[in-house]
Amino acid sequence: MPYTTNDIKRIEEKWQQYWAVNKIFAAREDAGRKKYYVLEMFPYPSGKIHMGHVRNYTIADVIARYKMMRGFNVLHPMGYDAFGQPAENAAIKRGVSPSDWTYKCIDDMRSGLSRMGFSYDWDRELATCDASYYKWNQWIFLKMFEKGLAYKKGSPVNWCPSCETTLANEEVINGACWRCKSEVVQKDLEQWYLKITQYAEPLLADLKKLDNWPERVRAMQENWIGKSFGTEIYFKVKGTDEVIKVFTTRADTIFGATYVTLAPEHPLTKKLAQGTPQEKAVAAFIEKAANTSKSLRVSGDERKEGVFTGAYAINPVNNETVPVWTADYVLMEYGTGAIMAVPTHDQRDFEFARAHNLPMRVVIQDSARPTLTPQQMTKAYEDAGVLVNSAQFDGTPNEEAKKKITEWMDASGMGKFQIHWRLRDWLISRQRYWGTPIPIIYCPTCGAVPVPEKDLPVALPKDAPITGEGGSPLAKVKAFVEVKCPQCGKDARRETDTMATFFDSSWYFLRYCDAHNDKVIFDQKAAAYWMPVDQYIGGIEHAILHLLYSRFFTKFLKDLGLVSCEEPFTRLLTQGMVLKEGEVMSKSRGNVVDPDEVLARFGADTLRLFILFAAPPEDQLEWNASGLEGNWRFLNRIWNAVEGRYKSDVRRQTSDVQPDAEDKKLELERNSAIKKVTDGMEGGFKFNTAISAVMVLMNAVDKYETGQAADVGHQADKQLFLNRALETVVLLLAPFAPHFAEELWEMMGERPVDVGRETSDVKRPASKPGHKASVAFEPWPAFDEAALKTDSVRIAVQVNGKVRGQFEVPRDADEAVLRAIVLADEAVQRHVAGKEIRKFIVVPNKLVSLVV
Repeated sequence: MPYTTNDIKRIEEKWQQYWAVNKIFAAREDAGRKKYYVLEMFPYPSGKIHMGHVRNYTIADVIARYKMMRGFNVLHPMGYDAFGQPAENAAIKRGVSPSDWTYKCIDDMRSGLSRMGFSYDWDRELATCDASYYKWNQWIFLKMFEKGLAYKKGSPVNWCPSCETTLANEEVINGACWRCKSEVVQKDLEQWYLKITQYAEPLLADLKKLDNWPERVRAMQENWIGKSFGTEIYFKVKGTDEVIKVFTTRADTIFGATYVTLAPEHPLTKKLAQGTPQEKAVAAFIEKAANTSKSLRVSGDERKEGVFTGAYAINPVNNETVPVWTADYVLMEYGTGAIMAVPTHDQRDFEFARAHNLPMRVVIQDSARPTLTPQQMTKAYEDAGVLVNSAQFDGTPNEEAKKKITEWMDASGMGKFQIHWRLRDWLISRQRYWGTPIPIIYCPTCGAVPVPEKDLPVALPKDAPITGEGGSPLAKVKAFVEVKCPQCGKDARRETDTMATFFDSSWYFLRYCDAHNDKVIFDQKAAAYWMPVDQYIGGIEHAILHLLYSRFFTKFLKDLGLVSCEEPFTRLLTQGMVLKEGEVMSKSRGNVVDPDEVLARFGADTLRLFILFAAPPEDQLEWNASGLEGNWRFLNRIWNAVEGRYKSDVRRQTSDVQPDAEDKKLELERNSAIKKVTDGMEGGFKFNTAISAVMVLMNAVDKYETGQAADVGHQADKQLFLNRALETVVLLLAPFAPHFAEELWEMMGERPVDVGRETSDVKRPASKPGHKASVAFEPWPAFDEAALKTDSVRIAVQVNGKVRGQFEVPRDADEAVLRAIVLADEAVQRHVAGKEIRKFIVVPNKLVSLVV
């Protein structure tokens, strides 16, 4: 009987129910077993799962199931990153509460995940929007507040005056609000920050320990943290007491600084322009820059814009008066937010100076061709050389000059050696409803007072008006805002900001260790057993912020004595996107493939095989419907072979049988498949090569004959080898196609499972000898090195470096045997006859090389 669509529905529902009822994948700490914690980045619950989810979670599931079969105690949990702006937008659009919308989406997502047969420990399921979870967000915040790591300060935000609300950068389109199209302005708000910069050094240093992370991701984190060794130089503003502190890594070029540039956000930018003819132009430029994305400002694709502030500064090394400009390519986030501009030796400065007719001076010459002049330059000279036009430092190699000039300036009070970090403290305030309320109370007498731990969680009110207009919805709920001060008892008010959702996702992997503990954030013994995560899987788009914040939280919680690990994720895999017709699947492009449609026709196991076989996990995957058909046919071949050729009543050990040549050939392919699949799993999760190895084994099974033996006993002997090969196929496929493997494993063991009873009556099926109740916990097959060796090998024969033949020879044949075989060959004789054989070189089991 073929493996039909009806079989798929029956089999998949049967085994999904069996796994759920019997809690097959429920994980428990066991000090006597080695643990393995596999985790994929949890999803935002937007509704039905898409193919990106399918790929990410299938990869993780195969790893989890493989490790189970290898004997590990596996933790594989699932939850939902459930707070965020999309739920508020949905509430406004559909007239439902964010809570109702989110939990409906979670139900839909859970259903889709279950249909894929993923091996989750559903007892540990969590959602960050549950008060039982965000209570511990608030607890962590209070601990950070207590340690001085959580603080409030003023900072600019995108503000829509019409909607009276803040906007994320992506909600500002061409300078206007995405909702009402009003012009967006910058507004200073008091907001909450976390002092991640206090952990900058260990966050950078410990990247060296993450040797099982992609190098690309480590480099991205290193660049984001951005430790720079350089010089802080003091430029006095002419006619004032103000000093512009400039940070540079190129002190060797200080004599070539012909102007100073401030970031538009720099506090001196507006101040220096006040009362000058440039005041209006500077104010307009500051506003324009504020509504331009920072990535666009620093990109090399756009013309760099700026205006003169009307002020001048003094270059301390030569007392030269230089103009002070403000430019969009200078960011407050790096260094001091001010640069000394050396257009001849920095490309961005060069482009800006050319555009605005600013002066240039060459101070480094190529020692081989010392002829550079500003007039002839078409780009900045940024290579090594010797200093010129640099007073007493003329002729000094520029790398050597960096240190000498810094020491000279330090001794003269003009500057000093300085380390700067690109990393900035983390802004967590959001003027939203659907997020974790920040547990602070403002008292006119006591100031900012933390909510007592006994009063956590500070719960979201259910009656907040969600309109998208008029500021924070929480501020409009009187019963939420008006409270008594916990210290003095006077009238006070609650903080109405909520936390950024990155806060929620920065520690969820720890909560999984003890997901429903209402007494403490998690049991320390449980965390010590499961942490760190052995394998983490997610998209490259989270390579910086999510991973950086997770590392920060882990280090903070370690300092509190709650965890013992320094890093949360031992191994990291960043899976590629799913494409169709060369583009990422998206509703806007109309190229989405609905997993439900594929599941209805082909089932979860065919989809899983296709996803895993089509491309290595790190690569992009191009959708190909014919690939589904091919994997469907492959499963049918196995189904038909087991149903038609496997005989469960033949159960002796193959070690009792003397194999013939065909038996040995099948055993060679069987052991080779085990080795290749195992190597593929252990050597970087090469799923496509692993599945290919099983296909090769099935080809050998299809060719293997059992019905032509000379006697019945011999025929039974051959059936043993066939059975063993088919059992190996099923075991090797079990992590990849779990429903299919469970069903065939049961057929092989004749173990009935009655899922038609009431849930409480469903029991683990009785096992036949050698077959456990679930294939998920069968021992992974081991390969026999001896069986991988054939009696003969094929070798190449060279004469004077050119191949003259291929020969089948006995394995490990000595030189005498090889001489007899090779020199008896007519083709070889044509090249050696009548000549002296000077050398007869043997590379065992590979090559014979003759020199004549």
